[in-house]
Amino acid sequence: MIFFDSMRFALQAAVRLSFPILAVALAVGLFIGLFQALTSIQELTLTFVPKLAAMLAVFWISMGFMSDTLVNFFHETVLTLMTRI
Repeated sequence: MIFFDSMRFALQAAVRLSFPILAVALAVGLFIGLFQALTSIQELTLTFVPKLAAMLAVFWISMGFMSDTLVNFFHETVLTLMTRI
């Protein structure tokens, strides 16, 4: 039971960590796709570069949140598992 609880907490932490970056990638992708459909511009770099820049910006902004989430996960899950062994 302890193993499954730790795996559930790990998956929750992974979802919390990846949500901001994936949400921004989705929003920028939808915006660029709409822009390309309206202007009939079919350039591959037009979708890749703004998405990459937005994802890097969100990653830089949310680095504190991500590190706090990982540290809390480590303290609450991994260290408690180590003390039970």
